[in-house]
Amino acid sequence: MPTILHAIFGYFFLLLVVRVLSRRPGGQLTLFEFVIVFLVGGVIILSTVGKDRSIANCATAILTVGLMHYSVSAIKGKFPSFGAVVDGTPLVLLKNGEWQLEVMKGMRLDPEDVMAAARTKGVSSIHDVAYAILERNGAISIIKNAK
Repeated sequence: MPTILHAIFGYFFLLLVVRVLSRRPGGQLTLFEFVIVFLVGGVIILSTVGKDRSIANCATAILTVGLMHYSVSAIKGKFPSFGAVVDGTPLVLLKNGEWQLEVMKGMRLDPEDVMAAARTKGVSSIHDVAYAILERNGAISIIKNAK
């Protein structure tokens, strides 16, 4: 029974913390935000099934992670270069019809991956794309050619 109560508490506490920390939908989370979600989830699992099942330790660990997230976010706001290190920067994959092969190789992307993203935007030909950009959240943005 204590395991069930700790799981219920952890679930609602995690919902509250994630709601306070981020308002973006899951598909738009940055790597930094995914790390926070997984770390907090791991803390809750450990407090639910681990040896130390105290709610106080679970809440303290989650609040510590939340405060770290808040602190890093504040530092990112003051120092954009730190934000670029934590969240990354957008990368150009296609520029004026030319593939940026070094960037694509570094990100382990193929032209087919970019074209799949283009098709979701209603673009059927590479000739209709001016820029393809790999965003910080992992999504590929497509900027169409002006006609």
